[in-house]
Amino acid sequence: MLTSVDPDLIRALGDPLRLKIVNLLARETLCTTHLVEETGAKQTNLSNHMKVLREAGIVETEPCGRFTYYKLKPEVLAGLSEQFAELAASARTASENKRACP
Repeated sequence: MLTSVDPDLIRALGDPLRLKIVNLLARETLCTTHLVEETGAKQTNLSNHMKVLREAGIVETEPCGRFTYYKLKPEVLAGLSEQFAELAASARTASENKRACP
């Protein structure tokens, strides 16, 4: 059964900086300081992007002393991947379905 792809997830991943952050977090859990160093973004800008990723359910926080670490929620990305796989499967059969023009 084809499900629709979550637009909030797409929007969250649609920004180049957020996509870069996701790629970095796919390799390791990082704190805000690490992400600022890796991306070159200002801390306030990075915090705003992290808020979007958290609200979309893509990342979660892990407090560690005075630092906040971020890690990906792989199950969310796997679910998105499954939705795209279903969409691709539907597209394969869609070429056989042609609606006639009136």
